[in-house]
Amino acid sequence: MVPGPRNLITDVPGLLVGNAQDDALKSGATVLTAEAPFMASVHVMGGAPGTRETDLLAPDKSVARIDALVLSGGSAYGLDACSGVSDALRAAGRGYRIADAVIPIVPGAIIFDLLNGGDKDWLDNPYRALGRAAFEAAGEDFALGTAGVGTGALTAMLKGGLGSASLVLPDGTTVGALVAANPMGSVTTPGDRHFWAAPFEIDGEFGGLGPDPSRGLGRQLESRKMRTMAAQAQERANTTIAIVATDADLTKAQCQRMAVAAHDGIARATVPAHSPGDGDLVFSVSTGARPMAAPERDLTLLGHAAALCLARAIGRAIYLARPAPGDLLPCWKQAQSL
Repeated sequence: MVPGPRNLITDVPGLLVGNAQDDALKSGATVLTAEAPFMASVHVMGGAPGTRETDLLAPDKSVARIDALVLSGGSAYGLDACSGVSDALRAAGRGYRIADAVIPIVPGAIIFDLLNGGDKDWLDNPYRALGRAAFEAAGEDFALGTAGVGTGALTAMLKGGLGSASLVLPDGTTVGALVAANPMGSVTTPGDRHFWAAPFEIDGEFGGLGPDPSRGLGRQLESRKMRTMAAQAQERANTTIAIVATDADLTKAQCQRMAVAAHDGIARATVPAHSPGDGDLVFSVSTGARPMAAPERDLTLLGHAAALCLARAIGRAIYLARPAPGDLLPCWKQAQSL
């Protein structure tokens, strides 16, 4: 398995991603869409998720294909980014058709970034406009790090961000991941230099420093993030939300199984993960372009590849974060000189 030409989720043919952000707000939205409706499911392992339309993605629900997925900042306010995407899809005549009605299907999930130092004193919810702008910006290339939904993300010790990675399997099937990393846990080992995901890094994509040579790691947890936020927010101001995708032809149930496996990538890159205060969630997408020769065997490999991509995407999100005025925490590159 090797990374695709962009090392982005858009290496999966047909997928498009767009970002929109407000630097003063220190927040934003990211939208994944495609040239045609696509199969999707979801699996939630965090204890504090914030979502829209995810019940439709269960394997027993009747809606088979959707038009876009939204990852947004803003906590519950950010769910309105989905409405902005729905507006744009409706204007384009895209959506689920019932007689003359057109209903865009736009599930979404949010991260909590309301206490990250940005100006949240808005009069009108800004996320509807951010969602539409992100959809209208969708393309094959997009920014990582401090961009889109990752604009105001924070990890335990450093700035978080938006990450992506891909792998092309031996048979030509492509798998990719897109993630907003805003976890309660840390993505780096003590000292802020080495990434927990280092064993899965390819071609120095997040610094090439290798694994931490220390032993017995993980027994002591420290968090600058928790120290800078109000006490009442400490256990709920977090979440890692992600999308994994493939061009393999999957059913909705198989998509859900790939999402379950992909959660391993969060656990490999973040310590601790899946806490009661995280809303950890993974959407899974199939464009259906490539039939599987041996579904059970192939699905195992797809889940494994999705977990690898997600771990690497989290490392890239933090590595590529950039400093900005008013930051509560340093970005990774700043931390190397502290």
